Amino acid sequence: MNYKTIDDLGNLQGKVVMLRADLNVPMDENFNVTNTARIDRTVPTIKELMSKGAKVIVISHFGRPEGKGDMKNSLSHIVANLEKSLGKKVIFVDDCIGEKVKTAIANMNNNEVLLLENLRFYDEEKKGDENFAKELTASADVYISDAFSTAHRAHASMVAATKLLPSAMGRLMEEEVNALEKSLSNPIRPLIAIVGGSKVSTKLDLLNNLIKRVNKLVISGGMAHTFMKASGIDTVNENNSLVQMDMIETAKEIMQAAKSHGCEIILPQDVVVSKEFKPNAEHKTVGLGEIPAEGWSLLDVGEKTIASINSHLDESKTLVWNGPLGVFEMKPFDNATNKVAQHAAELTAAGKLMSVAGGGDTVSALANAGVANKFSYISTAGGAFLEWMEGKELPGVAVLKK
Repeated sequence: MNYKTIDDLGNLQGKVVMLRADLNVPMDENFNVTNTARIDRTVPTIKELMSKGAKVIVISHFGRPEGKGDMKNSLSHIVANLEKSLGKKVIFVDDCIGEKVKTAIANMNNNEVLLLENLRFYDEEKKGDENFAKELTASADVYISDAFSTAHRAHASMVAATKLLPSAMGRLMEEEVNALEKSLSNPIRPLIAIVGGSKVSTKLDLLNNLIKRVNKLVISGGMAHTFMKASGIDTVNENNSLVQMDMIETAKEIMQAAKSHGCEIILPQDVVVSKEFKPNAEHKTVGLGEIPAEGWSLLDVGEKTIASINSHLDESKTLVWNGPLGVFEMKPFDNATNKVAQHAAELTAAGKLMSVAGGGDTVSALANAGVANKFSYISTAGGAFLEWMEGKELPGVAVLKK
């Protein structure tokens, strides 16, 4: 690995280690955390630092406070969850810079954990301000970044701070970067990608990068409607689908470019249409030439398409997945996503496929399919995962190169 990790930092006994985590977890109106995945996945890094005798200072952003402190976006709400996952008391300070923070750090013992208040209570964080980074790191000896999900932002805590102290990746970021490099930068081939989303226009950079890298590309979700129309399926129209008529020529160009790069594009062979956009609505599976002109909407793909995708998975060694195949939030329109996800999980368990997935909808869809823990790696990141797949260099990762 060409990045600095905890292993490169030497003896941490008695050192003040500042850990940039991502504790931006979902919370209900009563400030109860509804999903602790991001907390749980950074805990191994915290525990390792504690075992090395470090004083661990955890920092993170939370919500969108836009430079103003407020209780709604306070990290105080996650202290109990962090303590439960860590199995240890966590000290909380209601600021992230200043004398209050310096005093709390000075009073810490080895192996203790201190959580500071939301970084984004200061506008300087998002602006990447160097002076803010200096204040933030004033009492630290070492800086560790474990927030891959924010690595696409050149914020003060992601870039400027890492230049002020000996810095490295935490174990979660190390895992994330390793998984993505194995799946896209240096994959075992054949490499297949499944990409979904409602609009082609939001995934242009991604599609244009993937057709140069993958052997097969499954285009799914609403964006597949535009490609179906571009490939000559006239029964797809603006009344029954999410086709973007202004993107037809772009879709044709992408398909032509894919062909020149030796990338096979896989589109639906049949679709599930429904009269209403609601759970368990009247629906039927139809061939591409039988899609009703109006009164019905395309909400999923059919068994023929599922069998085709699964057959392509059988022939592949590596899978990268971003985006569901249909409207997975409503039964029975989660059928295709569930069956393909379960097949990918079976191949992974059998050692036949390396499977990497990421993106908020994708993670939710895989959880819905019951395979959230059965892929080789599921990314905690949203935007950063997508930008990595688009071939872009992430500033919060680049700064940690050896």
